[in-house]
Amino acid sequence: MEHRGALEGIRVLDLSRMLPGPYCSMILADHGAEVIAIEGRKFQEDGLFFNDLNRNKKHITLNLKNPQGVEIFLKLADKADVILEGFRPGVVERLGVDYETVKKRNPKIIYCSISGYGQTGPLRDRPGHDVNYLSIAGVLDLIGEKGRPNVIPGVQIADIAGGAMNAAMGILLALYARDRTGKGQYIDISMTDGILGLLSLPNHFYNVTGKYPKASDGLLSHRYACYNTYETSDGRYVALGAVENRFWQRFCEYLNRPDLTPLQYDEGKRDEIVGYLRQVFLTKTFAMWESELADLDICYSGVRNMQEVMDDPLFQQREMVVEHMDENGNKKSSIGIPVKLDGTPGSIRTPPSQFGEDTRAVLKETGYSEKEINGFFDDGAV
Repeated sequence: MEHRGALEGIRVLDLSRMLPGPYCSMILADHGAEVIAIEGRKFQEDGLFFNDLNRNKKHITLNLKNPQGVEIFLKLADKADVILEGFRPGVVERLGVDYETVKKRNPKIIYCSISGYGQTGPLRDRPGHDVNYLSIAGVLDLIGEKGRPNVIPGVQIADIAGGAMNAAMGILLALYARDRTGKGQYIDISMTDGILGLLSLPNHFYNVTGKYPKASDGLLSHRYACYNTYETSDGRYVALGAVENRFWQRFCEYLNRPDLTPLQYDEGKRDEIVGYLRQVFLTKTFAMWESELADLDICYSGVRNMQEVMDDPLFQQREMVVEHMDENGNKKSSIGIPVKLDGTPGSIRTPPSQFGEDTRAVLKETGYSEKEINGFFDDGAV
């Protein structure tokens, strides 16, 4: 039998919405877990159904404000390994689908909650979005130009790196622990905690220098010419990351300026060298610099736009840009699976289900009759 991935045989019930939870369960589904995404029909009416994250999953509708809907969920939970939710703290308790309730029926359950600020602490009830978690954790203060407003990243760092990926790691750790102890456990993931964890290196620099880092003014953020971005003559940008002196030396030799090699981190000369390189990079186009520097082994890269990335042979060969057919037979591009396992590789097996598409099939698998299922639809339980 073909192996479906490292998590084959693991069943996940995903009550989460938006990005963090569904991204987490997509990781699990890509690596073989059976993921059943559960949402109420009201969410579809709000126009917030982000279907691209539902590949490899089943999708059902369930009304957890309906007693029958709750009972259906608990029956599904009896045979689940993992439950994932992303409501505000306290909501699952009010709905009757919280960890303690499920644990009484299924002691081996692994129950993961993703929230903005965690299940405990003074901010547990505060609403927020990615920009709020970034700002409270101090990361946003390090993004942007010196003396200008902080820049909100164009990707959801807190949702994905702070929430989804930490949740996936927590679930895998808990599954491993369960294999040894036979016990499930509760996982409390705060997106803000996760983002604060990204400050390990800035905190190290503080411990070394005694100075807290500032935006665009650190070793790895624009302070020195060797680690900076520069505009080209056609309005594009390139990035230089020559932190090690050997890379910087090679670049200086390319410019016929070996005199700059020992001045790499000279505080008295850094502004002058940055200004010099700004003028240098303005003398040629983006394509010219790509041609001359890409293979020079100096930690250089062009700043590419998303269209260029999706068309790049690198990501196509690495299967990080993959194509599939949608429900209407149209070809679509998707982001692939970044974790490459050679023995139990992840895979994109099925396209995203439509909203509630698998409701009847999952309920039938759970043991409900056709008459009971029709009644659930009539009564608004699903």
